[in-house]
Amino acid sequence: MKRILVTGGAGFIGSALCIHLVKDLGYRVINVDKLTYAGRLSNLDDIASHPNYAFHQLDIVDRGSLLDLMQAEKIDGVMHLAAESHVDRSIEGPGEFIVTNVVGTFHLLEAARAYHASLPVEQKNGFRFHHISTDEVYGDLPFDDSKFTETTPYNPSSPYSASKASSDFLVQAWHHTYGLPVVISNCSNNYGPRQFPEKLIPLVINNALQGKPLPVYGNGMNVRDWLHVEDHAEALALIFQKGQNGRCYNVGGDAERANIDIVKSICALLDQKRPRNDGKSHAELISYVTDRLGHDRRYAIDFSRLRNELGWKPKHSFEQGLSDTIDWYMKIY
Repeated sequence: MKRILVTGGAGFIGSALCIHLVKDLGYRVINVDKLTYAGRLSNLDDIASHPNYAFHQLDIVDRGSLLDLMQAEKIDGVMHLAAESHVDRSIEGPGEFIVTNVVGTFHLLEAARAYHASLPVEQKNGFRFHHISTDEVYGDLPFDDSKFTETTPYNPSSPYSASKASSDFLVQAWHHTYGLPVVISNCSNNYGPRQFPEKLIPLVINNALQGKPLPVYGNGMNVRDWLHVEDHAEALALIFQKGQNGRCYNVGGDAERANIDIVKSICALLDQKRPRNDGKSHAELISYVTDRLGHDRRYAIDFSRLRNELGWKPKHSFEQGLSDTIDWYMKIY
């Protein structure tokens, strides 16, 4: 049985990964999370009492405690998701992003390096450090048919993406300099159940259900590639298991949509599922607001390396995934 230390496992993507590893793959998961505003233990209710799951409230800058935990649990690998991830928050206060995403990753790498060095040869060869990152490190794309590949030069635009690019480079350096076995994955925008409602899709759903304005940056034409969180969790597990040491893998949903089209789709679905009392469309709640500073135009992922080398592709269509996501949030509001 694999024993995996997951950082940030109480967050949106992290909790989906923990559930997949425990329930579907039979792994033991040791979840380490600081429990900031976006980390919620209720995300893990499905496995909270499972014998193969353990939670430790811990900040990843605490290198000594991380190393102690790795040794006590005799882990086989690390899957690192702990990060500050909201672009708007990074613009308002970049310091936290540097501390968690850069300094935190450094301390986690150093703990993993010390632990890896202490292992007997057989265990050492099976160890893996998987760093989970974002497509935002590549910057943005024009409105054409181009896509990000694993060889696209890094060109981060925001304090958030710059901090994630920095952490990617640290992981690569620890592999090349110290021989730490690593893989890196860079994903497109995730959506699905349990996402903290500051991100576009849950924000629009929750606001619409409460009759509040639906804020859309600029003209709403910025494009993102959408990936269902459960598809992402399966991709992460596959990359951890079978990815080539030292290699990077892009993970995308093959679902490019303009932000305004996402908002209008949510409104149309809610008009069917929960019509407004006044008979008006939810689309009448759309409110265009001042554009975000340095707003990237377009993201699109070429995940052919992941498909060709490891046989992965997304299972969820965006239309069905969005409908199911709305159903989940409707149970709350």
